[in-house]
Amino acid sequence: MTGSESGARDHEGPTWCRVGRSFRAPVLVAQFPPELPFGFLGRALPTTEPIEFGVELQRLGPERALEVLHGARAVADAELTGGGAGTRTAELEVERATAEDFGRAVARRTQELWKVGLRFVALAPSRPRVEAVRARLVERLATLGFRTRLPRYEVRATLEPPALTGTEARPDGYWQLLPTDGVAALYPFVDESIVEPGGVLVGLALSDASPVFLNRWDHASYSWGIFGTTGAGKTFAAALLSLRTRWLRPEVELTVLDPLGEFSGFVRAIGGAVVEVAAGRSGRLNPLDPVTTGGDRREKAARVGGMLRALFPSLADEEGAALDGAVSRLYGRGPAVPTFDDLIAEVGRGPDPGGRLITLLDVFRSGSLGALNGPTTVGPESGPVSVDFRGVPDDQLAFHLSYLLDWAYGRLRSRPGEKLLVIDEAHLLVRTTATAEFLDRVVRHVRHFGAGVLLLSQSPEDFLARPPGRATLRNLYATAFFRLPELSAEARTFFGLTAAEAEWLPKARLPREAGYSESLWRIGELHLPLAIVASTPEYTFLTGALGRSRTTVPGASPQPVL
Repeated sequence: MTGSESGARDHEGPTWCRVGRSFRAPVLVAQFPPELPFGFLGRALPTTEPIEFGVELQRLGPERALEVLHGARAVADAELTGGGAGTRTAELEVERATAEDFGRAVARRTQELWKVGLRFVALAPSRPRVEAVRARLVERLATLGFRTRLPRYEVRATLEPPALTGTEARPDGYWQLLPTDGVAALYPFVDESIVEPGGVLVGLALSDASPVFLNRWDHASYSWGIFGTTGAGKTFAAALLSLRTRWLRPEVELTVLDPLGEFSGFVRAIGGAVVEVAAGRSGRLNPLDPVTTGGDRREKAARVGGMLRALFPSLADEEGAALDGAVSRLYGRGPAVPTFDDLIAEVGRGPDPGGRLITLLDVFRSGSLGALNGPTTVGPESGPVSVDFRGVPDDQLAFHLSYLLDWAYGRLRSRPGEKLLVIDEAHLLVRTTATAEFLDRVVRHVRHFGAGVLLLSQSPEDFLARPPGRATLRNLYATAFFRLPELSAEARTFFGLTAAEAEWLPKARLPREAGYSESLWRIGELHLPLAIVASTPEYTFLTGALGRSRTTVPGASPQPVL
């Protein structure tokens, strides 16, 4: 605020002032957190509310710095020896040791001491609005570990511009003392760009358009997740990342589980094959074939039990137990490659041969799943493969996705080299405990096979409902949030999102609104708002391959972005 603005102040309240038609409400940083979060400013400031940020630095000369540090040590000593420390004993001991260490560093000229003042100023056209903006800011800063205070009847002293002399009148507690290393930790204020060698271009930072490159193969987990509402751009983003991955590493083998059939055109366009599940088109995948577990029949039996529970969620406990027993006997005594005829016969030899369980399983003999009753006829395709579920009834999607995940897991394990598995509509797998546990196992273990998983789903809330789903989310190295209509307090806490980030996600721009998607990426401990941008050749290729343009803004010419 300039001097002329100060003179034009219309009103000054206890903790705010009005300049013309604008209300200004300052917040002071009274204490820094023990560890300053890198890029804290980008996490504290919202993208939708006007907030000014100011920082003042004043270097203390060596003599003055030593005087201050000796004084701090003397105060701590006095309180500790006087017996009045009480519950502050540990804190005072830390202060004394810190003053000693900094004093030696200042004496050796390896550190300097700085007076640092940080202030935030909320801006709004009305007093209620400015106070609401400030309250949300204080909440975000508290989440990051900052202790703040509101200058009461000291607004003028807080907002006066610096005179650069070090003699400005500032409120008590405005200045904090930091060594050189502490000052350096303040910069840069916003999150850095990430450029990992050998990585693919993920997007451009919304703050400054700097590119972000990630290399999934350089981390403990190769798996990522993308969440967003319908129309937010998940499919385009997944196809774009897959395309860029194969450009950089043509040997990467791509497998797509595609319940809605949205990737079929893309996979064909890059020279791959598409398996159409409905009515057995393009061949049959036998869900009971133990080849997917490398011949481990006990493991296969456990997976088949989970698949069938996903198909028949209404099974009573005794029916589930009978089915599990029949499956175990089937894999215990053969045949080598069972079919559903064999399973139905085994159930018929059980204690209730004419019960409801036989009636349910008849769907594999004379019902809509009869095409799965028989040996596998789909060859071991090399190169990109997509499994298209279009035409499958909704109540069977979870079953198809579970046995095809089993098939894909076996494919990833048996093939050499780096591989990427894309799973669309992944929330279908976390609806039952058995399939959720299997998905968690896949995400945790595929790294051992040189493979990564890319999960696509509309909301992370589906995963938070069950422990295996939560474990799956924890094992994703990168998580991208496109527009989400709402985010629960539990999700905010789980992902460590600030209030500003949670408020921004329902407003993140869609392709049809802006010609590109806005997203928030959680990469390790960093949170980066990114635009998902494609070059003109990428845009042309993908919009044609995906069969429809998700990025054309009505009334506008096509843009080379999502």
